[in-house]
Amino acid sequence: MNPSCSSQIETVSLVNKTQQLSNKTVVFEFESTLLRSTSLFSYFMLVAFEAGGLLRSLIFFLSYPLVWLLGEGQLGLNIMVFLCLFGIKKDTFRIGSAVLPKFFLEDVGWEGFEAVMRCERKVALTKLPRVMVEGFLKDYLGVESVVARDVKSFKGYFLGLFEESKENNTRLYEAKGDNENTFRITGNHIGYIDRELFPEFKKVCLILKSKERRNWHVLPKERYPKPLIFHDGRLAFRPTGASALAFFMWLPFGLFLSILRFTLGIALPFNVSAPILAFSGTRTTVSRPENPLSLFQDEENQKGVLYVCNHRTLLDPLYIAYVLDKPLSAVTYSLSRFTELVAPIRTIRLTRDRERDRETMNKLLSLGNLVVCPEGTTCREPYLLRFSPLFAELTDDIVPVAVNVKVSMFYGTTASGHKCLDPFFHFMNPNPTYFVKILDQLPRSQTCQEGGKSRIEVANSVQREIGNALGFECTSLTRKDKYMILTGNEGVNVGPCHNSK
Repeated sequence: MNPSCSSQIETVSLVNKTQQLSNKTVVFEFESTLLRSTSLFSYFMLVAFEAGGLLRSLIFFLSYPLVWLLGEGQLGLNIMVFLCLFGIKKDTFRIGSAVLPKFFLEDVGWEGFEAVMRCERKVALTKLPRVMVEGFLKDYLGVESVVARDVKSFKGYFLGLFEESKENNTRLYEAKGDNENTFRITGNHIGYIDRELFPEFKKVCLILKSKERRNWHVLPKERYPKPLIFHDGRLAFRPTGASALAFFMWLPFGLFLSILRFTLGIALPFNVSAPILAFSGTRTTVSRPENPLSLFQDEENQKGVLYVCNHRTLLDPLYIAYVLDKPLSAVTYSLSRFTELVAPIRTIRLTRDRERDRETMNKLLSLGNLVVCPEGTTCREPYLLRFSPLFAELTDDIVPVAVNVKVSMFYGTTASGHKCLDPFFHFMNPNPTYFVKILDQLPRSQTCQEGGKSRIEVANSVQREIGNALGFECTSLTRKDKYMILTGNEGVNVGPCHNSK
């Protein structure tokens, strides 16, 4: 039994006690109550890579055997915090709210989650620095207060050292409230909190063993407290010790393969590069409509066909052009100058000025076929953002295209990084897979000009068609919502190869 639990406290199984937790206050240790994994290595590796880059993550990986020998107690924890956070700019650190929530949710045990969420008030204790975990606990679990330590900073940069503060003791006293209605769910590792506080929680003490946690079930996505729609970061996998080793071993070959794939894709015609890219490990799955005639230009209108697709990566228009095997122009709201320069198809940057963009797209349609991504930004999860209705005013020849991407190691999109690197990260995956499903042309009775529908009705109709084809959920969220969540601004970034206006 945990020495911090007094003799008056009952020690019981977490599963057997869940029914008794309704309308109570729970004080729980985050790592031992919710997470199935018993090591914090993965989360610090994510911080090291996403916030500090490849070199810092390699140094952390090579240093971890020392931490493992010392144990992830106070000394080991201090080493990990220093290696991962020293010198990181404090104001721009958003890993805790933009990257880690996805991996926390995937590691949450269903049993522990059910117990905690039954309680009316929740207070979380954690070994992790506050900047890494507070956003997740408050936004996704509705935790009222987080008892954690802050990291010292100097002139806007983290020093990688914990601050000593008495604030945590005050928070525990305030959260304790009525002793008779307060539960504590505990492991045995919260050593930095004043242990004299814990006898104050005299109702029940639930002891969780590591072996029991590893046998917990993964929390299903449909049980998430709120949907995980937006997340940032480049790594698409949880870097455990074994997977991190595989990652560093793959990296040199993956970089070479990425450059080769990228060069072949832009230098050779589609019909020549496609077999070579397929041999290198890329995969493309295509589904075409039953009536292929609807995909060709309407000669009477002397206008091209408008292909409307959801947005997964910057490569969407290239894959659609390859699938259709015909010249296409593409318009986009967010494109780096480098990508614009090397793209094998014609790309035009939109300005988000409605009249100017409408004029630009009309001109392009008069010259041939055009592809547009009306979401205005990429989304990684199975959701569709609100479609901008501008495209619906341009023509009645609208063909929806459903696009999906599967990757195993790197995401080929970013909200806070350099967009010019997106194609390289996509092609660094061992087997990046694109799914392209061309749907039937929108009936003219459902368009603006001949059908008399409003542009918003047409946009929503196309969004539903694509959502149904992919099994994605349609939302009313916009690009601004995404950037406010992930970057804290409306997506205006200034950089040598980043433009997300």
